[in-house]
Amino acid sequence: MTKFKLFIELTRLGKPTGYMLLFWPCMWGLTIAYDFTNNLNQYLFYSFLFFSGSVLMRSAGCIVNDIVDRNFDRKVERTRNRPVAAKKISVLLASIYSMLLCLIALLVLINFNNFTILLAFASMPLAFSYPFIKRFTYWPQLFLGITFNYGLLLGWTSIHQSISFIPLMLYFGAIFWTLGYDTIYGYQDIKDDEIIGVKSTSIKFKKNPLKILIICYLFTIISLITVGINMEFNFIYFFLLVVPLYHLFFIQISKLNIHNPSICLKIFKSNNILGLIIYLNLIVGKII
Repeated sequence: MTKFKLFIELTRLGKPTGYMLLFWPCMWGLTIAYDFTNNLNQYLFYSFLFFSGSVLMRSAGCIVNDIVDRNFDRKVERTRNRPVAAKKISVLLASIYSMLLCLIALLVLINFNNFTILLAFASMPLAFSYPFIKRFTYWPQLFLGITFNYGLLLGWTSIHQSISFIPLMLYFGAIFWTLGYDTIYGYQDIKDDEIIGVKSTSIKFKKNPLKILIICYLFTIISLITVGINMEFNFIYFFLLVVPLYHLFFIQISKLNIHNPSICLKIFKSNNILGLIIYLNLIVGKII
C-alpha cells in the first residue's frame, strides 16, 4: 500500500460523513449569524474556511484517536486494520502528520477575528482529550457532542464576535443530536467494547436504546423551534421542521436494530443528510 493511500486511510478522508458532521454545525452557526442583505462574498469565503477547517481538524483528530487507541483497536474487529493499530504507520510518523494538519488548520483559523481565534484555541484541550474519556465514563458521546459541535459557536462569533442565547440554544440541540447518532454508531462495536472495557452510552443504554435516543432528538427539535422563535422566523421554517422531525424519529429511531451493525452504520451516515436538511431549514428561516 502506498504512503498516500495509508495517509487517506489514517485520516479517514475517504469517509466524508465524519468531517461533514463537523462542518454542518459550523454552517448552522454562520447562517443564523449572517446578514443576507449584505454581499455574499464573506459568507462564501467563511463557508470555505469552515469546510477546510472541518476536514483538517477531523483528520488530525482521527490520527490522535488512532494513536491513543492503538492497543484497543487491535482487539476490535472493525478497527484492527487501522494503520497505526496494524503497525503500517509508526506512532512518530502519525504524530508528525497530525501536527502538520493542525498547522495548516491554524493558517485557516487566522482569517477570522481575534475572538473567534481565542474561542477556537479554548476548544483544543477538549478536542484532543476525547480519546481518553471513554476509559473513565459511560458518557464519551456527550463529550464528543460538546467538542464536535463547537464550530457552531465559531460560526456565530465569526460574524458577531460575541456569544448570545441563540447560538447557545442551537449548540445545546446539536450536542444532543451528536449524543444520539454517535450512540447509534457505537452499537457496531458493543460486543468488543464490553470485552476490552471501553465505556459508551451504547453500552449504558443497550437494554433500552430508544429511551436515550428519543430524549436526545426531542431536545434537538426543541432547540430548533426555540431558535426559530427567538429569531422570528416565518411559518415556513416551522412547517419544514417536520422534515428533520421525520428523519430523526422515523428514519433513525424506528428503523434502528442495535444487533445489526450495517443498519447502525447506515443510520449514522444518514445524519450527513440531516445536517444538510437543518442547514436548508435555517437558510429558509433567514431569507424568506
